[in-house]
Amino acid sequence: MLETIRSAWRIKELRERILFTLAMFVVFRVGSAIPVPGVDASMLAEFFQEDTIFGFVNIIGGGNLSNFTIFALGIMPYINASIIMNLLTIVIPKLKEWSQEGPEGKKKISQITRYGTIAIALIQALGLSTVIAGEAVVDRTTLSYITIIISLTAGTAFLMWMGELITEKGIGNGISLIIFAGIVAGFPMGIAMIAEQYRFGEVNMVAIIAVVIILLALIIGIIGLDQGQRRVNVQYSKRVVGRKMYGGQATHIPMKVNQAGVIPVIFASVILSFPQTMVSFIQHPVAQSIAQSLSWGSNLNLILYMTLIILFTFFYTAVQFDPFQVAGNIKKYGGFIPGLRPGRPTADYLARITSRLTTAGAFALAFVAVSPLVLERMTGMSIIFGGTGLIIVVGVTLETFKQIESHMMMRSYRGFMK
Repeated sequence: MLETIRSAWRIKELRERILFTLAMFVVFRVGSAIPVPGVDASMLAEFFQEDTIFGFVNIIGGGNLSNFTIFALGIMPYINASIIMNLLTIVIPKLKEWSQEGPEGKKKISQITRYGTIAIALIQALGLSTVIAGEAVVDRTTLSYITIIISLTAGTAFLMWMGELITEKGIGNGISLIIFAGIVAGFPMGIAMIAEQYRFGEVNMVAIIAVVIILLALIIGIIGLDQGQRRVNVQYSKRVVGRKMYGGQATHIPMKVNQAGVIPVIFASVILSFPQTMVSFIQHPVAQSIAQSLSWGSNLNLILYMTLIILFTFFYTAVQFDPFQVAGNIKKYGGFIPGLRPGRPTADYLARITSRLTTAGAFALAFVAVSPLVLERMTGMSIIFGGTGLIIVVGVTLETFKQIESHMMMRSYRGFMK
């Protein structure tokens, strides 16, 4: 890894891209220190640290929500808009047609996603400023609320623009890197909390070393889960068009063990946090009892968490990968899987492989997501990264280094002509 960074630094264009990305990180952290005008954030800090959906968004955003900065909403509205667009692409024929038109179609979908992000940000900013942060608003006038809503929405729009700018002029996926920066920003605070627990005798050194070893093992498991794939061989027949011969080559379809990525974990976290969020506004013994049984780390919570992750993994994989469409494309271009007839037999074969891989990937993903919660419950130690954060950090790091290596390969390849 260090050798890759050293080699990349010698290439001027790559060095400029890396420096640009780091500069955007600085801008992100500076913006994370700018408070929304007219709000006393100290009155809200404890609320956003609770096990509600806001606590989850606060962790993903690097503490911006608890500090009520201009980046309080973070990039979650964009993620929600992107997920909604992915689902609508399946239902609405026009969107599906655009998704198959190449760059121009994707450009149209991206534009709609941006508008959807602003709409979701406005709705969330309205609810956050009037319902959640109502007591913390210093001057409760219409102008004050409008200022807060515009500030929060503008912060999300700026992050969306900055993420696209990083993707274009920096290195890696900009949106993922912003989430990565927000999670990593909480790393020093987590270290400090563990140090305080050790100083007061709440945890011992043996427990700390054991947790570190287990987390390293989980990181290795996440890398294997992210990189693991089944390669299905595909052979293309030779065909003559005019005086030229096409086809005849062999290739493969890389089918990943975890095609859904971290999306199932995010979905499951948000859904399980929703009851806690609702109960925080209902002061009733029955509601409080339900909230206690669903609190993070409880037996019922862990069972539901794993179940939802597994279900969402199957659902999102089915959305992303259509075996009949893949089999149709193989047949269209004169290809076939050795030993199978083109068409439905090929689709059934791909569906069986997808089902097996998804089963293994779903259970592995659920295990990785739940492990930090179990460790925290057993040791009483504050785990720096939750399962979601750990998967995001490792996945974004791997993807960024892949892009660095691909840029290096493109620039070191000289071709046949000199």
